[in-house]
Amino acid sequence: MSGPGVLGLLSPKVRSKVNRARAERGGFGKWLLLGFIGLVFWAFIFGVIFRMLLYFRGTQGIGDLLASKLLGLALLTFLMILLLSNVITALSTFFLSKDLELLMAAPIDPVELYGARLTETIVDSSWMVALMAVPLLAAYGVVYGAGMSFYALAVAALIPYLVLPAVLGTAVTLILVNIFPARRTRDLLALMGLLAAAAVVTLFRFLKPERLMRPEEFRDLVDFMAVLRTPTSPWLPNEWVAQALMSHLNGFFDPFPVFLLWSTAAAFFVGGAWLHHRFFNNGFTRAQEGAQRKEGRTRSRLVDRLLSRASPPVRALVAKEIRVFFRDTTQWSQLLLLGVLVVVYVYNIKVLPLYTGEELSFSLIILVSFVNLGLAGFVVAAIAARFVFPAMSLEGRMMWLLRSSPLDIKTLFWAKYWVGTIPLLLVSLPLIVLTNIILDAVPLILGITTVAMIAITFAITALALGFGALYPNFETENTAEIPTSFGGLLFMMAAVTYLVGVVGMLAWPVYLLLAAGLQDGGPTSAGIVPLILGGAGAATLTAVALVVPLRAGVRKVRLQE
Repeated sequence: MSGPGVLGLLSPKVRSKVNRARAERGGFGKWLLLGFIGLVFWAFIFGVIFRMLLYFRGTQGIGDLLASKLLGLALLTFLMILLLSNVITALSTFFLSKDLELLMAAPIDPVELYGARLTETIVDSSWMVALMAVPLLAAYGVVYGAGMSFYALAVAALIPYLVLPAVLGTAVTLILVNIFPARRTRDLLALMGLLAAAAVVTLFRFLKPERLMRPEEFRDLVDFMAVLRTPTSPWLPNEWVAQALMSHLNGFFDPFPVFLLWSTAAAFFVGGAWLHHRFFNNGFTRAQEGAQRKEGRTRSRLVDRLLSRASPPVRALVAKEIRVFFRDTTQWSQLLLLGVLVVVYVYNIKVLPLYTGEELSFSLIILVSFVNLGLAGFVVAAIAARFVFPAMSLEGRMMWLLRSSPLDIKTLFWAKYWVGTIPLLLVSLPLIVLTNIILDAVPLILGITTVAMIAITFAITALALGFGALYPNFETENTAEIPTSFGGLLFMMAAVTYLVGVVGMLAWPVYLLLAAGLQDGGPTSAGIVPLILGGAGAATLTAVALVVPLRAGVRKVRLQE
């Protein structure tokens, strides 16, 4: 009796996702909004790459080399993201999925099971990279005037390009699960992945890729060519894809890189299937081991001292939030990556070429100071999306216990709100002060942007918590999926809209005030009045963003069945 095959093993997953999408309320409007946002994102990426390629092609002698370098770097970045994503995703699909117990008891060929789970891993970990590759390759096709054969070649090259990191990541996960219990491996992989991602981000930034846009900064052609050759290797699949596509665009197609891609992917698949057949059963058995419980204090003495005047329910809720956060390695370990991103952001501010002249520097510093306020607010929003937005969803099926207890829902919300706000303030305030000092901003701009950042942090935390309560996800097994949901997307859109409004209301009055001060020797009423009006508008918008989401979230939780 033959098994169900790879398609048969995948069909229940596909049908469940389709049925869930059909049964979901407001599904058409949601997909319409997501499609519109996706098109805007594609258009932005396409426009940036299109302009860069036009500039490169206008550079005599090295234009095609620069275009090939850009494509190779983009594909190398994608490859690193794919490898890390597949390592972490494979742990869920191969070892922690709920349907594995049924499948392991069924008469299914191990290779068919491997093929089905590998396909699921590729889809779950590679869909975002595949979507980002669409505008990138479309820009190359338009600039070089390529036909449909180029896009067919791109699809033929990307399929094995996606398979290679999936097979390698799955093999790494399989080996680690055979050494450690699966749930401990999940924490280890999350930490390793974030450390590797932080290293990649840091390395890529300090390579200073923007220097490729200014070849005149190099001492001679030898230095420039040395930069063009790093970090590349003829053994990496991203170089094979870049060589195949660029050879087609330049009119002398070389099929050998495509042959390398497919033959290597086939060899990797065979090796991965053998490892699966040899070690999967033992790894699956180890995955069923439970986690060990450590004895010790259940509440921090520091938290008790800080909340000594608070009510017992508030102390218990705050202690629970902190304990849950640090128990989940996938949550607290991401602070490492966020720390690296903040360092890279500050470094980018430091290397901005602003001081090209006194008059130009004045205008640019005002502009960049408020753009910096918006970008720092976006950093805070991204952190809130990861740590504050999932706060209500993490209650999971225990929400009924909180609803049936005498605990006031407002108390629950305020406990979660302050647990999220205080850490965000510890990030946002040093960030805005340090970047303004680097920009050599005047005291007025430093004071206004610092006060604005405090208000922005309070408002963004309220937006994140409110939208998280309006669009909860109690069924997910992976916390990282919650911020990427439809509610998370709406929160980020609301946060960006709020940031644009606040920055716009403050930036223009400050510019008018400082410009009038330079002309008249000091601030005038004509410059102060717009600043007062802009500050009042920003304060009103902040109050709305602070009150409305929290009230809506409390009302939604109270009405939940």
